[in-house]
This record gives sequence, structure tokens and C-alpha cells, in this order.
Amino acid sequence: MDHPHLLSPLTLRSQTLRNRIVFGAHTANMSEDGLPGRQYRAYLLERAIGGAGMIVTEPVPVHPSGVLTRGNFRCQDDGIIPGFRKITDDVRTVGATIVQQLYHVGAHGDSDLSFHPHWSPSGGPSYHDSDGSHRLTEAEIETLIAAHIAAAVRARKAGFQGVEVWAAYHSLLDQFWTPWSNRRDDRWGGSLENRTRFSRTIIEGIRLACGEDFIIGLAISTSDAQPVLLQGEALIETVALHDASGHVDYVTCGHGGYMDFERLMPTFLFAEKLTAPFTAELRVALKHARVTSEAHVRTPENGEAIIAARQADLVSIVRGQIADPHLAAKTVAGRAEDVRGCISCNQMCWGRRSRDYWISCLVNPSAGREWEWGGDRFAPAARSRKILVVGAGPAGLEAARVAAERGHQVDLHEAQPRIGGQFRLAGVQPRRGQIIDLLDWYERQFAGLPVTLHLNSFLDAEAIAAHPGDAVVLATGSLPDPDAPQRWLPAELSLPGLELGQVWSPEDVMRREARAGEAVVLYDEGGHWRGLGTAWALAEQGKRVTIVTPDPYIGRDLTRTSADGPLRARLARLGVRFLTEHRILRWHGNGVTVQSLLTGEEETMSASGLVVSGTNLAFDPFPEAFPGKETHRIGDCAAPRLAPYAFHEGRKAGLAL
Repeated sequence: MDHPHLLSPLTLRSQTLRNRIVFGAHTANMSEDGLPGRQYRAYLLERAIGGAGMIVTEPVPVHPSGVLTRGNFRCQDDGIIPGFRKITDDVRTVGATIVQQLYHVGAHGDSDLSFHPHWSPSGGPSYHDSDGSHRLTEAEIETLIAAHIAAAVRARKAGFQGVEVWAAYHSLLDQFWTPWSNRRDDRWGGSLENRTRFSRTIIEGIRLACGEDFIIGLAISTSDAQPVLLQGEALIETVALHDASGHVDYVTCGHGGYMDFERLMPTFLFAEKLTAPFTAELRVALKHARVTSEAHVRTPENGEAIIAARQADLVSIVRGQIADPHLAAKTVAGRAEDVRGCISCNQMCWGRRSRDYWISCLVNPSAGREWEWGGDRFAPAARSRKILVVGAGPAGLEAARVAAERGHQVDLHEAQPRIGGQFRLAGVQPRRGQIIDLLDWYERQFAGLPVTLHLNSFLDAEAIAAHPGDAVVLATGSLPDPDAPQRWLPAELSLPGLELGQVWSPEDVMRREARAGEAVVLYDEGGHWRGLGTAWALAEQGKRVTIVTPDPYIGRDLTRTSADGPLRARLARLGVRFLTEHRILRWHGNGVTVQSLLTGEEETMSASGLVVSGTNLAFDPFPEAFPGKETHRIGDCAAPRLAPYAFHEGRKAGLAL
């Protein structure tokens, strides 16, 4: 085997995990009126079919004061048991172990969702909203201990083989552990023994109530964002005290928290294997519990390296198994190169969750739709057809792949010398090479499928009409608007001064066709990577870059992915100037006049080039229909949008053919 350490079994209590790959706990937001239904059931089952050794389900709040998410499952309600029993039966039948995470966020609540005072050890502030919290009374502490134990009993009745008690991200248990947030002077605060009394009592109670064969995990996280947080030796000492009881079977360690949210689900801006150095130290210190390393463990190679180096006993690969639910099975089969890699973008997983929708995935549009689309497995078509796909950007690539997986014969034509379209240009922005890896994955998949790829092949309407196939998929993408208009200067249909030249699009820059000079103004209306990644690339080339945007801050659309803060920091360190809540009144050929949207004041600054990142125009020069051919328009040629919707429409079209 290429991954012998990752694929070796591991025993926790009475359960032997078939490998060391965990599909760790995360909020999928798929509850139906607070109950587990067919969407969440199919979502988890797909990863169990895909070979994961252990699945840890979405955290269930143990008490109304801990509710954080609209999609949370009902707390303190036996009504969740039947739905979860269906899930656990399914998952266990296909060979995976399944446990349930139990959580309480303490001070970091969300009043809009809980409609309950936040409860915490000492009444500290929330870092999730702007509210304060209520200092727990001793009676309320006992209530929360009982609530955790009752939730574990409920999980056992639902067929779970264990629970994972949540003490990560400076949650309630971590707030008790941390002297800064636990300033009590009673038996619940002060000494380490007192500060851990709450969590140790919970764990001992769960062991007593659920039995010796029941797995108990403990979730923690490490963060150096603020010196007041528990970290390093202090965190290891705290965990070791719990380990000494023999009740804790594994400890899973994440990264970041409510004080450094951007590292909680790190994007490609951060290194991989973030917690491995810490879990290596933790593993040495623990005598009983096994250790799971999580946080940007993205690939089977990451996992094998961590376990082979004895940095952990298990690895939690969450986004990697959202992107490819069969990651484990492919690795077992010696086909790790066929794993479709997560590109660490957070656009549809954390990005949708942050807006309180159920999660999905940019590269795997079936995530969250397993119940509807049959997961990431494709049923053969009723009959094999010859399909023409025009355009090898994200939409065309996915349509061609899925159609071929279902048995169709596909001709894929691309006008450029490489596949990928504008998505490939995104992949050459700083730190975005995972996009290029994904495009390479498509080429490897095509090599084993009935797909004939034609590069440097521009088809006109006559050539499409003459193709022998009975279905055509148009995925020709979009182009920058040559008039460079601004949404917030709507009366001007083109940029004033455009005729003076030296005005470029982000695509021009990333194709190295622009000669923008040394002082560049980049006007950004999207607030996402198309413009801002281009600004980053220009700054790394040594250009003096000023970003002008009508938004109140740089990276507005990236906020949903938690990438906006780290990106602003990198741009600032490169000397990029930010000018927010402004629009461009005129380009002068050697400078630009901008206007504040707040005061109306104008400012003129010199510049050798202007890059306009506005809204593209669909490129669709073809007739509405081709006689005798079933016609599909997908991706940007239907309407210019972000990449997730192109992948989505590509898969949808491939399933419909």
C-alpha cells in the first residue's frame, strides 16, 4: 500500500476503525425543522460508503443557551432519536464507526438564534456577536452537566457508538479551563483541578451513564491569536488531567477559534497540516487517549505523513471528503491520484454555512444533494449518445466528465491551448495552485473516460450544427465588458476616458497581456478573488497598487470564506493602498479621478494603468437552438457568475443527458 499508516486499523473501546481517516464534526446545517432527515442522512452515508473509518456528526447543542445555528438539531428532545437511528444504522452497515459531537458555545452565543442569555463561567463578552453573557450559578452549572450527560444517553439510544465532547475554539468547557475567562473563586475556578472540574464531571458522568464500551472523545483547539488563550504546555497539562481518568478515548485538535476565526477553517492562505506540530507533543504526553490531527489536513498524502511521523494517531479530513466523499476508498484501492482535491476556497462549505444555508462544495456540487443526485456515483444512461461540449472551463469540464461517466461519447472542444478558461487564470494568482491541480485531475480523468479533448479548436455555429451528436452543451463562458462600466456610476454606459487606453481587465493582467506600468489603480466591484487576487499578483511583481472599491472594506464577498482579513493583511504588507467607498469619475490616461460615495469629494491620483474588475458579459454567439439537437447552456454563457455555479450546472447537465 502507498499509505500503510493511514490505512491501518485502530481500536477505540469496542470498535475497530477500518482506517485512520475521520470525517470530523462540522456544521452542515441540513436539519429539517431541527430533525435529521434524508438530506443529512444521504450526506453522511456517502462518506461512509466512501470508506471513512469514523464519522463524527454535526454538533448537537446540549441546552437552549448553547444554540448557535439555525440548522442545529433540537436540543433536549428525544424526537431526534428516530432520525439519527436511521443514519447510524446506515453508516454502521457499510462499515464506518459513528459518534456524535455535543457542544455548548458558552459566552460566544448568537441571540438571534438562541433567544436565550449566553451562559459562561464569569459573564464575559461574546466574540460571535456583540452581547455579554450571564455568569453561571452553581445550580446552572449542575444543569449543564446533566444536559451533557442526557445528550450522550440520547446519542447512545440513537445508535451512536460514542460522543465527542466539545472544548474547542474557546467554547464553554474551554472557557472554564482558561483563567482569563474563568475568574471564579468557588470550586469551579482558580486551580487547574477546579477549572477542569466541570468537564471532568461531564466525562465521568457520560462514562457511568453510557457504559465501558462507549467511545468518548474530547475536541480541543490550539491558537496563539491572543496570549490570554490556553495554549502550549498549559493546554497539554489540561488535557493530560482528563486523560489520566482513562475515560477519554481520543482527543481531536483543531486550530483557531472565535478570536481568530480565519484559522478555524483555513483557506489556501494558510499552510497545510496546521496542528501537526502540536498534536505530536500532545501525543507524547497522553497515556490512554489517541490523538487526531485536524485543520487543513487536505489529502491522503497529508494524512500518511502525519501518522507516519507519529504526530497523531488519526487525521480528520473534512473538506477533503466533502470535495471527494470517496477519498478513503480510492486511497485503499491504490488510486489516490484519482481523489478530487479540495482547493481550500471555503466558498460553498464555510461560505454557505456563514450565511446560514446548508453547505455544499465548489468542486463537488453533489455535496448536500446526495439524496437528490445519488451522491458522487453516476448511474449509467439508458442509452449511450454522442455529445458535443463547447468550452472547457469549469462548466464544460464537469458536464463532459459526468456525461462520460454515465456512458456517453463526448467530444470536448476548447478554443484555448489549455483547459480551464478563466478558472486557470485564477489558478496562477498567488497561492492558488490547487486550482491547477484540479484541472490536472480533470485531464487524468478524461484519459480513462470516453472523452475526446480538442484544444485550439474554436467552433462556429456551422461546425456545431454539423457535428454528428444529438446533444450540444454550450459552456463558452464570459468576457470582460469592453466598455468597463461601473455599477455605481450607472448613468455612464462606459468608463469616461476609456478611449485614452491603458485600461485593462483582470484577465488581461493574469494572461500577461497588460502593460500597466509601475503605478496601477485596480477598481474592484466584486469583492472577491478575481480582482483582489489580481491586485495581489501585481503587488508581488513590485507594482505600486491602489485598490478603489465602492464597498465599505476590501474583500466584502470574501468575508463569507473568512479569507478577507488575512488577504488584507498580506496586501497591506506589500504596500497596497486601500480606498473604500469610492467610485471612478474619469480615467485620464495617466491618472484617475475618484469620488467619495460618502461626501462627494473628488481626488485625482496619478497612475500608469487602470485595471477594472467589474461584471463580465456572457459569451454566447450561437443560435437559440440547433435543429435536431438537444441544447444546454451552462455556466457563464448563461449568466456570468462565480465558479461554484458553473460546476453545479455542469454536473446537472451531465446528469440530464
